[in-house]
Amino acid sequence: MTALVPDNKAGTVPVPAAPTFTEAVKVWAKIGLLSFGGPAGQIALMHKELVEERRWIGERRFLHALNYCMLLPGPEAQQLAIYIGWLLHRTAGGLVAGILFVLPGALVMLALSSLYVLYGDVPLVAALFFGVKAAVLAIVVEAVVRISRRALKNRVMVSIAVAAFIAIYALNVPFPLIVLLAGLTGWLGDRIAPALFSGSAHGKDDVADFKGAVDLMFERGELAHVKPTRWHAPRTVAIWLPLWLGPVLLIWWFTGSASVWTEIGRFFSLMAVVTFGGAYAVLAYVAQAAVQSFGWLAPGEMVDGLGLAETTPGPLILVLQFVGFIAAFRHSGSLDPLVAGSLGALLTLWVTFTPCFFWIFLGAPYIEALRGNKALSAALGAITAAVVGVIMNLALWFALHVIFREVRATGLGMNVPVLSSIDWRAALLSVAAMVAILKLKVGMLPTLALSALAGILLAAAG
Repeated sequence: MTALVPDNKAGTVPVPAAPTFTEAVKVWAKIGLLSFGGPAGQIALMHKELVEERRWIGERRFLHALNYCMLLPGPEAQQLAIYIGWLLHRTAGGLVAGILFVLPGALVMLALSSLYVLYGDVPLVAALFFGVKAAVLAIVVEAVVRISRRALKNRVMVSIAVAAFIAIYALNVPFPLIVLLAGLTGWLGDRIAPALFSGSAHGKDDVADFKGAVDLMFERGELAHVKPTRWHAPRTVAIWLPLWLGPVLLIWWFTGSASVWTEIGRFFSLMAVVTFGGAYAVLAYVAQAAVQSFGWLAPGEMVDGLGLAETTPGPLILVLQFVGFIAAFRHSGSLDPLVAGSLGALLTLWVTFTPCFFWIFLGAPYIEALRGNKALSAALGAITAAVVGVIMNLALWFALHVIFREVRATGLGMNVPVLSSIDWRAALLSVAAMVAILKLKVGMLPTLALSALAGILLAAAG
């Protein structure tokens, strides 16, 4: 997350009135349309719009909500939007905030996925994606560097990251188990050596404690919904669990367990439970399953999908929509392939994002009472460190499939490149993209555009 600068003049600035529902809808639509740049950029945008400019929510409450969202599976930026929308306007506010955060990017991604399957084999388009792949590799490497600086504050955190990388790359340990072990390590470490584990990645004690509209509403007793009632949890589970899994069960009932629709619903429902650490952390696991287990995509196509997701607003996890679209498009049965792909994308969106609303509406009332919980912060710090190792594995996976034409599996299950198959054009373009992002500080979208242009020029040069 982008560092939040304390506002020393906060006490002199009057707290605005709470926004109306219509005012909030307009702001959530604006955030949804402008939410480029991954979770760090999206969270910074929400902070600017909601904390700095409008003061709808105070610094401490904003960070407290973010800490909870970081502990959840799924896209933390979208969940933060749902949380703040819920604080302001109850369930309706959370629904509008969460839907508008995803909807613009989902529509763009659907259009790009359709263009990809229709024109992806055209030489000009293939050359464009050749360049985009190099930029995507550079973006993933930049994510490793950025998150490492924030998460690896001491040797213990570095050791957790290295252990996570070895576990997932060399030992094929399941990603959910890595997250569970990391969280347990942080929780226990806080009791054994709190100085090494107690620093949260986001919770800061020195931020300015100015109040927002939500804080004044709370003081006036206008936020009764933030206090959980006796029936809150059973009622939320009874409503949202069938909403989430009901369509998956119906699809299984009507199409059978071996249909692509059941596989999509089942697989991405599982992803919604284990996607701790954001999109980058889970992509290697998704790519391996989509490419090797299900045979939905080729390795290079997963990189193409991530490139498309990087160019759209909304959460990066929208790359899963691309995977669902391609899977259904290629296993359409009696349906028109584009119709099947669109339905596959819709199903993927449903089982990926419906749980986000479930987690927030279920847990937010309880988490409002937990301020500065050190055990949770320690678990979060360890999980974030492990995520660094997992993203390193993703960067290596992408590098192997971008720079080398052939990759083989060893007896231990590790993928290694066939050195004679190196693509020097891809290697040079990847290095150039890394220099642009890491050294010259060129933005993500300009780097993607320049890399795509370079891919076209290299193809034209022969």
